[in-house]
Amino acid sequence: MNDTNEHLLSPARQLTDDEQKLIWHKPLSHKVSEEERRISNEIKRNWNRGEMKIANILLEGDAGSGKTQLAKALSANFGLPYTKVTCFADMDKSDIIGAILPVLSSDRLETMEPMEQTVLKALYDSSGFQSITEILMDVMGVTQEQAAIQMRKLLQQIKENSEGDEVEYRFYPSEIVRAYRQGYLLEIQEPTVIRDAAVLMALNSALELDGSINLPTEIIRRHPDFIAVITTNRSYTGTRPLNEALRDRVQHTEKMDLPTKEIMMERAMAKTGYKDENVLGVLADIIMILDKTARANAIKGVAGMRSFFYWVDAVAGGTSAKESLYHKVIYKITTDSEEIKILEEALQKHGLFASLEEIQFEVKKNENLAIH
Repeated sequence: MNDTNEHLLSPARQLTDDEQKLIWHKPLSHKVSEEERRISNEIKRNWNRGEMKIANILLEGDAGSGKTQLAKALSANFGLPYTKVTCFADMDKSDIIGAILPVLSSDRLETMEPMEQTVLKALYDSSGFQSITEILMDVMGVTQEQAAIQMRKLLQQIKENSEGDEVEYRFYPSEIVRAYRQGYLLEIQEPTVIRDAAVLMALNSALELDGSINLPTEIIRRHPDFIAVITTNRSYTGTRPLNEALRDRVQHTEKMDLPTKEIMMERAMAKTGYKDENVLGVLADIIMILDKTARANAIKGVAGMRSFFYWVDAVAGGTSAKESLYHKVIYKITTDSEEIKILEEALQKHGLFASLEEIQFEVKKNENLAIH
């Protein structure tokens, strides 16, 4: 499945140049999964079926199981601009809808701190294409959560600096509002961490197929092309079960686990350029056994694709596979001695430590032959 017209949802829609740049383009390393095929076919099939339309997707699974990659691949397949919001515990309604800011006079602006001046000038000069959070992230070089905190501080500072003045007010939308109004594919990462019930209620209301968002300036309706892809980790520290009302608004869910051994190897080859299938096969087997063992023993950490890629990359760079197993994989799962012992015993039982020794011996032998 390439970036073809097969799954385009609105072929007649005219996107701006900026919107075109937001459509994800699949790298050569991208491997189409069964989940991608299934979701793309289901959404395309139901797109014009009224109440049967599928436009809210849930991808639930382990860290590193490819949820964000899949969300981006759907952007490519559907021809929709991709954007995302990363949720955090203290999100409030301004993070969902955006904020109203007064436009300060140049005299007032000069009384503020240099960084605040820079941020406000960037906001005043913005075309409205970027969200307020995105502008703060770009100017200040901070994360989405830090940008939200800075925005609240900035609002307080502006309030203090504009008291008694007659000022013009301007509304700056959130990333969610921008995607919702313009009809983008929005990845909502980890809504399970949100603590404020009012924020979840606002999200629930917006995700109705005929939903709307009440802004301070207007009520906006859900764009017919808007797709929400909710991505959340299973058994992740700080998360709660997904809000039932939010889950109820989802029309299609995928359980995201580690891919098959063959796909793991293919992706690792594409990511790292390392081609030794014998070594890759042993490393993939180890990741899969560790993943299974951690689950069976309620060990909180995850042996996922990210660990696999970094481990393969270390081995490709000449590091010992056995030594880097600990630094790239096991210690990422846990540093508890008892839990490490459980993981080691599982590898021993499946003969995988012996397999590691064998591939290490083969690698050294091949290196020596290359030298001589």
